[in-house]
Amino acid sequence: MINAIAQNLKITRERIVAAEKRAARMPGSVELLAVSKKWSAEVIAEAAAAGQLAFGENRVQELVAKVPVLAPDLRWHLIGHLQKNKVKKVLPLVGDIHSIDSLSVLRAVDREAGKIGVRRRIFLQVNIGEDPAKHGFQAEELAENGVLEACDGLENLDLAGLMTIPPFSETAEGARRYFAALRELRDKVTARTGTALPGLSMGMSGDYEVAIEEGATVVRVGSSIFGQRPR
Repeated sequence: MINAIAQNLKITRERIVAAEKRAARMPGSVELLAVSKKWSAEVIAEAAAAGQLAFGENRVQELVAKVPVLAPDLRWHLIGHLQKNKVKKVLPLVGDIHSIDSLSVLRAVDREAGKIGVRRRIFLQVNIGEDPAKHGFQAEELAENGVLEACDGLENLDLAGLMTIPPFSETAEGARRYFAALRELRDKVTARTGTALPGLSMGMSGDYEVAIEEGATVVRVGSSIFGQRPR
């Protein structure tokens, strides 16, 4: 198992480097986030032993169980939907939240971060494919309304950029237009507001190379590293 995970990480990193090169990106401009949802602390420790230090979890209850029993130098990201009643539990555990999908959650995270004296990095989740089954701001909310202006008043959060999960596609190429749309939205919003949004969290195991070609700065890769999730 250790050798399999280490080998999968090696292959994934090589593919990231190749995608950066194809897109004329700076080497090392893309962060690999290993999605450890449903994997045990022991399996995560194997990935850490192979040099992977950044992990993404979807569920707060899994973070609560795993973080205390794993090495303190691991960096944890919440990539799943965050409910306001879970904010207090998650903030002490993660450095980054990729799934801010409403102004009410944004404000709740900012308030709680102030209460416990921490600073956190956040991404605004955008429902770029207008999928009713997915969370996130609508593109026009960011392009035309005051969402970014509301972020100017944040005291305890750093706005890193935008995140999206595109609609399901049979092929990686099928997701390209959604990744391109998020990049274009980011550029449009930055031009309108002057707010820097350097980060684009997009791309998973089946399409992360295409996401990198379209500007991803963080890719969230699970099954390509760990294999199929246990039931």
